[in-house]
Amino acid sequence: MAELYKRKGLSLRRLLFGDPLSTSQLIHERLTKTKALAVFASDALSSTAYATEEMMLILILAGSAAAHLAWPLAVAIAGLLVIVASSYNQTIHAYPNGGGSYIVSHDNLGQLPGLVAAASLLTDYVLTVSVSISAGVAALISMTPALFPYRVEIGLVFVAVMMVLNLRGVRESGTVFAIPTYIFLFIVLALIATGMVKWIAAGMPAPAPPQFTYPAVHSLTIFLVLRAFSSGCAALTGVEAISNGVPAFKPPEARNAAKTLTAMAGLLITLFLGVTFLVRQFGVVPNEVTHETLVSQLGRAIFGGDTLPYYALQAATTLILVLAANTSFADFPRLASLLARDRYLPHQFSHLGDRLAFSNGIIVLAAVSSALIVLFGGATTRLIPLYALGVFLSFTLSQLGMVVRWRRVKGPRWQLKALVNAVGALATGIVLIIFAVTKFVDGAWIVIVWIPIFISFFLTVHRHYASVAKQLSLETHGDPPPIRRNRVIVPIGDVHRAVLTALHYAQSLSDDVTAVYVETDPTRTARILEKWQTWGKGIPLEVLPSPYRSILRPLVHYVDQISDPARRDEVVTIVLPQFVTARPWQQLLHNQTALLIQMAFLFRREVIVVNVPFHLREAPA
Repeated sequence: MAELYKRKGLSLRRLLFGDPLSTSQLIHERLTKTKALAVFASDALSSTAYATEEMMLILILAGSAAAHLAWPLAVAIAGLLVIVASSYNQTIHAYPNGGGSYIVSHDNLGQLPGLVAAASLLTDYVLTVSVSISAGVAALISMTPALFPYRVEIGLVFVAVMMVLNLRGVRESGTVFAIPTYIFLFIVLALIATGMVKWIAAGMPAPAPPQFTYPAVHSLTIFLVLRAFSSGCAALTGVEAISNGVPAFKPPEARNAAKTLTAMAGLLITLFLGVTFLVRQFGVVPNEVTHETLVSQLGRAIFGGDTLPYYALQAATTLILVLAANTSFADFPRLASLLARDRYLPHQFSHLGDRLAFSNGIIVLAAVSSALIVLFGGATTRLIPLYALGVFLSFTLSQLGMVVRWRRVKGPRWQLKALVNAVGALATGIVLIIFAVTKFVDGAWIVIVWIPIFISFFLTVHRHYASVAKQLSLETHGDPPPIRRNRVIVPIGDVHRAVLTALHYAQSLSDDVTAVYVETDPTRTARILEKWQTWGKGIPLEVLPSPYRSILRPLVHYVDQISDPARRDEVVTIVLPQFVTARPWQQLLHNQTALLIQMAFLFRREVIVVNVPFHLREAPA
């Protein structure tokens, strides 16, 4: 089979990720509004599967009867969503090249607010993957409880699948994600419609009593209500994704992105309010014994427990929650590339892979989110407090940045535009404070501590790149002093053809050539010296004793003796004989002495290390 793949020019890499794409094909990877809704809105839309539940998990601390407050809180959250969506609609038109919180904050508020927004968003994207995948696994377990012990392993498999799909490129990801997203929308809308018909047909009765009774372990205080409200605000996560990804749309980018954002907001409000209303009317409350989700319980109550529509609902919910992680896989690498472009992250994050995707960002995101799933045991509730704080921090900074921009740029109706963004900043800022206070002990403190660490890393990277640029600049260029002496050293472990090739190259560099043999086995020295008499080309051979069998220590000591770091007109060149095997895996069968020597002298200014490869042929069968 392997030979068949080889003959056809295929490999495991190509089977998984597809053939490379040329840079000229980048425009063809753009998304239509239909596919973009699936790619960028799946995170926000899928939050309806857990946002109501997270809100009610807090309310029932005051007893089952407190669950009725979920509906008014949901209405308030829907109003907040309208404000946030309106604000980001303006951001899309103001920043048609991608108006993520980082760009808006950096351009209008300065470096530090921009980096705070970037750190918040990157944290959010990592947690989005962990939360969405964990919630998807929870939906699967609600349908098949026997899988509960394997929830972490299942989550890791889902992350790996998402990584591979995104490494294949945006267009293919959009195609894969579009169908499940629209199936989920259809089934949940059908659930809501069926539930409303049953409720109306029954004469629109008052809400049913809770199916499970919970004793009150906490007083119903304003603090508890605010805590529940902040948990329900998880429904707003992912709203900013479209404004971040405007460049991924087909032209006209801004117009298509704005229409997609409006459609997403309308659908999200419909789903969130519909699910919350029916949960209240049918008396559905969280079941902490069986770990069955609210959506699963609602599906059983409306469709019936052992019916095709119920299983379709759970399957679609699982898929949309898993695929919701794609929002982060689309936006995390793109934001990381912007930070790398501005020299706040390593340059590797700005490189497009074979499939025109920011591969390094995708791989890092998959690795970190997988670690969080393992660390928190795949529990959605434990991850939520870490999740939404960064979201609302980036929301607030972005909208404040837009207010500053409108005041600076002005233009038609700028006062109204500034007012819209100011209201958005005020609303999300209040939610941010509520979240930080009410969720602090539940894990929000981790994000509060983590963001300054993240920013410190950004600044450290930036200072390094600035220093490198300054030192490499031609503006202060002066010719280095001429090299008056080049001492060439050729370390050898034996006398063979690879060594002779290296000696020949060394003699082309300088007349001052010395071979060095580190003696780890005295019994071999006589044989080495005998062969050197015949093949050494008259080059002196220094034998360095090494009673403790170290190769590096005697060699480093020898170089220290013959070199003078203060003399910029003298260098020591180490010429390393290195044979290269016919197949890469065969290289593992040999020691890596040449690599170790390279690393030992990498940071020595006065020492230059040169590899002279000797290529081996494949052994005959």
